Amino acid sequence: MTTDNRSAIWTPYTATAAAEGFDGIEHDEETIISAWQYLIDTGLAWSLQGWFGRTANDLIDNGICNAPVKH
Repeated sequence: MTTDNRSAIWTPYTATAAAEGFDGIEHDEETIISAWQYLIDTGLAWSLQGWFGRTANDLIDNGICNAPVKH
């Protein structure tokens, strides 16, 4: 996986690692936001520990990430 937001292909593990910062990679802000958006879009943000859901809600409320699209 690359840290370039335009070509990042997230998996649940890599997005969680980037969002929480345990992957040992210094990601730029765009990449971290992309990881969070993946967690939001897939619903994983609310399936993981509570901090993820609260942070996802804050990111949405502050206009940094988009709410998940409901189909």
